[in-house]
Amino acid sequence: MPDTPRPLVAVLDFGAQYGQLIARRIRDLHVYSEVFPCDISAAELAAIAPDAIVLSGGPASVYADDAPDMDAGIFDLDIPILGFCYGHQIMATKLGGQVGHSEVGEYGPAQLLRLGSSPLLDGTPNEVQTVWMSHRDSVVEAPEGFMITAKTENCPVAVMENPRRRLFSTQFHPEVRHTQYGQRILQNFLFDICHLEPSWTMDNIVEEKVAAIRDQVGDAKVILALSGGVDSAVAAALVHRAVGDQLTCVFVDHGLLRAGEPESVDHVFREVFNIPLVHVHAEERYAKLLAGVTDPEEKRRIIGTEFWKVFFEEAQKLGDVKYLAQGTIYPDIIESGARKTGGKASTIKSHHNLIPFPPGVHFDLIEPLDHFFKDEVRELGTTLGLPDEIVYRQPFPGPGLAIRIIGDVTPEKLDILKGADKIVRQELDAYNARLFEETGERNSEHSCWQYFAVLPDIRSVGVMGDERTYQRPVILRAVESSDAMTADWAKLPYEVLGTISKRIVDEVPGINRVVYDITSKPPATIEWE
Repeated sequence: MPDTPRPLVAVLDFGAQYGQLIARRIRDLHVYSEVFPCDISAAELAAIAPDAIVLSGGPASVYADDAPDMDAGIFDLDIPILGFCYGHQIMATKLGGQVGHSEVGEYGPAQLLRLGSSPLLDGTPNEVQTVWMSHRDSVVEAPEGFMITAKTENCPVAVMENPRRRLFSTQFHPEVRHTQYGQRILQNFLFDICHLEPSWTMDNIVEEKVAAIRDQVGDAKVILALSGGVDSAVAAALVHRAVGDQLTCVFVDHGLLRAGEPESVDHVFREVFNIPLVHVHAEERYAKLLAGVTDPEEKRRIIGTEFWKVFFEEAQKLGDVKYLAQGTIYPDIIESGARKTGGKASTIKSHHNLIPFPPGVHFDLIEPLDHFFKDEVRELGTTLGLPDEIVYRQPFPGPGLAIRIIGDVTPEKLDILKGADKIVRQELDAYNARLFEETGERNSEHSCWQYFAVLPDIRSVGVMGDERTYQRPVILRAVESSDAMTADWAKLPYEVLGTISKRIVDEVPGINRVVYDITSKPPATIEWE
C-alpha cells in the first residue's frame, strides 16, 4: 500500500459500534489509522505492514457459533497489538486464556482499580477511575505471560498486558469520551509502547498529496465534478494546487441545489479562485426524468446516471482528458459497501461518485480525500486557504433536494423546500456563530453540525387568519456530529426552534406546521432518504 500514510495503525473491525471511532481517536493524536476487516489473514496484514494493530469491540460472544474470528498468526507478527472489549476477549482465547459468561454484566460507567505497575495505564490515577463498559462475557483467566493490571467490581481482568510481546488489552472502551483517561491510554500505547511519530498533520498531508498528484498526473489533463460542497471544493483546491490549469471543473446544475448556491459556486470558483469552470444548466433534463418518481433509490439512480451523461458530454468537448478527480471521502466508501479493505460493509445508500463509468468511457481516478473523515476534509480545506463559507458549508448530498422531498419532485415542492431550508440555514448559521463566539469551537461534536429541512409527502390541517388550511408540514433535521459516521440530534434552545417555526409558517406559502426530528444515527441516518 504505497499511498497509505505512515505510520499506520490498523484497526481490525469485529462489528463494533465504535469501530470507526477508534480510528478517529487515533487520528486525533496525529497518527494515521485505517479500518480493516477482522478476517484479514496474517499474510495479508504482514504485506500491509502496519506499525500497530488495534482489535475493536463487537456485539457477539466469542463462544457463539457465528462469532467473528481472526487469524491467530497475527499475534506472531511482532507488531504491537491493543484490544478493546471483544478484542480483549479474542486475544485471551487465542492465546490460551479463558473467557466466562457472567450473570451480571457491565454496561455504561464502571470504576476501574489499578493493580500495580502498568505501561498502558501509566499517568492515570492509582486509585479508581471511570471507564466505559459494554459486556456480559469477560476474561476470567489471562493467558500465560500476561499480567492483570486492573479490575472492576464485576470484571476480574479489566486490563491485561504482556510488555515483552507488546500485547495489551482492556475490557472497557478507551476510545469513547466517557472513559476518563481514554486518550491518555491511547497515547501510552502509540507513543510510549509503539514509539510512533505524530506526523498525521495537515501541513504534512498537503505536501504529500500535492507531490503525489503531480507525480501521478504529469502533464495530463484532469477533470473534476464540482458540486460546491465541501468535499468536491477541497478536492478541487488540492488538485489545482498540484497541477494548476491542467484541471477543469464541471458544475452540473441539476436544479436541485439550495437557494442561492448555483450563483455562489460560479462566483467563488470562477472569479475568486480562477479555476477553469464549465457551468452546465441541466435543470430541465432532470425535471423531466424525475417526474412522478417516488422511490429514493430510483431518484438517486436517475440523478447519478444523468449526472454522468451530462458530465461525460462536457468531458468529450474538452478533448484528451486522462484523469477524473473525485471528492470521495472515507464515509462514502464505507456506507456504499465499497470499502477498499475488502470488508463486508452493508450498503446503506448509494453515492453518485461511486457509480461505475458508462460503457466505453474510462478515466484514471484521482481520489485525494478517500482516506479522510469529514472534519479532516474541513481542516484540510482551511490549510489550503479556502474561505470559511466553503469549508464550513453544510454537508449536502449529491442528489440534492430530491432526496429531501419525500415522494415525487415537482417545481412547487422544490420552491417550498428551498424557502424553508433557507430559513433553517439562516437561523442556525446565526446560532452556530453565537456558539463560536462563546466557546471558540466550531463543528465540535457538541455543536449543531448539520441542519436542513425535509418536505414529507403529507398534508395537515391548520388555521391561518381564522380560516382552515390543509397544507404541508416541514420537518427540521439538526444533528451534532464530527464525521457523519454517528450523530445525535441537536439540543437546540426552544427560542431558536420557535423562531424557525414562526418564520417558515409566516414566510413560506404552502406550509402550516413545523416538526423536529429527534432521532440519532444510528438507528436513523442523517438524511431521510
